[in-house]
Amino acid sequence: MAMIRFRAFPLEPLDVQAIQSRVNRLFDSVLGSPTSREGMESVWAPAADMYETKTDLIVSAELPGLSEKDIHLSITGDVLTIQGERQGPSEAQDASHHRRERWFGKLERTFSLPVPIEIEQVKATYRDGVLTVKLPKVEEIKPKEIKIEAA
Repeated sequence: MAMIRFRAFPLEPLDVQAIQSRVNRLFDSVLGSPTSREGMESVWAPAADMYETKTDLIVSAELPGLSEKDIHLSITGDVLTIQGERQGPSEAQDASHHRRERWFGKLERTFSLPVPIEIEQVKATYRDGVLTVKLPKVEEIKPKEIKIEAA
């Protein structure tokens, strides 16, 4: 019998953000996926990013195959909601599918806004299948530069 010498594998640095993202996706897909009123129809939750600059909060969501008129945005309190519906090809409705990987139907994504925003100045653009929502922060939370005078 041959003995195999134990070799410890080098540990990679822990990427906490990647782990958090995977856990969030797991919970969204299993527990948090919204459903319609009937409870039978699935709702698609598109991939999205949210980041903050000095003056704005930016939300960017991938919505391929939609037009601007298919997308609806709303802000209620501190929650941004993106809703819409992507129609499937009409010729494939009655077909027998061998593989179906693309998503068609209703979509909904909600975001809790971490900072107060100026609702009247929110702007949204849609280009190449990506929706970008620019949410300006209220004045009192924007960082202010204080000039230091020489004594």
